[in-house]
Amino acid sequence: MAGGNFVDYVKIFCRSGKGGPGSTHMRREKFVPKGGPDGGDGGRGGHVIVRGNQNYWTLIHLKYQRHIFAGHGASGSRQRSSGVSGEDKYIEVPLGTVVKDAETGEVLFEITENGEEQVLARGGRGGLGNWHFRTSTHQTPRFAQPGEPSVELAAIMELKVLADVGLVGFPNAGKSTLLAAVSAAKPEIADYPFTTLVPNLGIVEYRDFKSFVMADIPGIIEGAHEGRGIGHRFLRHIERNSVLLFMIPSDSKSIREEYGVLLNELEQYNPELLDKKRLLAITKSDFIDAQLQQELEEELPELPHVFISAVTGTGISELKDMLWSALESSILER
Repeated sequence: MAGGNFVDYVKIFCRSGKGGPGSTHMRREKFVPKGGPDGGDGGRGGHVIVRGNQNYWTLIHLKYQRHIFAGHGASGSRQRSSGVSGEDKYIEVPLGTVVKDAETGEVLFEITENGEEQVLARGGRGGLGNWHFRTSTHQTPRFAQPGEPSVELAAIMELKVLADVGLVGFPNAGKSTLLAAVSAAKPEIADYPFTTLVPNLGIVEYRDFKSFVMADIPGIIEGAHEGRGIGHRFLRHIERNSVLLFMIPSDSKSIREEYGVLLNELEQYNPELLDKKRLLAITKSDFIDAQLQQELEEELPELPHVFISAVTGTGISELKDMLWSALESSILER
């Protein structure tokens, strides 16, 4: 998917339908001149409903459809006939979409399952017809309930990419190169920072026809939790990953310090991210020999790690084994 077609933030305005008014009709037939009240109820106003759709990967289809209005309920009629309900409007969104109130910032709900439906704006109830208000002392009520008004709401939709493994690292750490080497994804790869501006997903094949989803997330810079660089635009995508693979190049000044900075940015953004399984991949290991690798081992942070080279394929099989093991253990811990 082209970067310009990836939209993960949309603000929309929606309005549910208002309920139809109840009828004040009096029964009048040829041989029943005074038949009493028989007004039916008004129809329900249409809902605005958000529905998960696994065939969508972005919110681009909502970018130019920012006003969504449901249908109004019809009025009740004679012979206690209820009015037709207003047409519901469905908003199809990709899995991993978070819906917030645009005014308060409150999270209303999240869509994580295919076919899952949540009512964003509830339609007004239809008014009761005069038939409901007849009594022994008031047998001909000439009034009915009006329908409930519609509900207007400005909502923000944010997409958090759903993936098993999220790649975390500074720009030019080799994340896109790894994703291209282990999957059929074709992210843009270049030797300058911020080549990746939107998340890229790839399906990584494992043994015995197993597979998992890997997400190449735009590179972190120090201060990203404060919105520097492309800050919050990509940090929210990490929240959905089961396992975080930290990627640091072998030619880094200090692997331990870089790992500390990355970890701090995640903690400052959301401390719960530290509860996820973490692995470390030392990239571009084809640039170092066995002796230098041994020296680097002594300064590595204490977590499972592997030296890899996406270009030569060194350590890739071992990395897949580590990732699969971490995914299985994270599922068992849930």
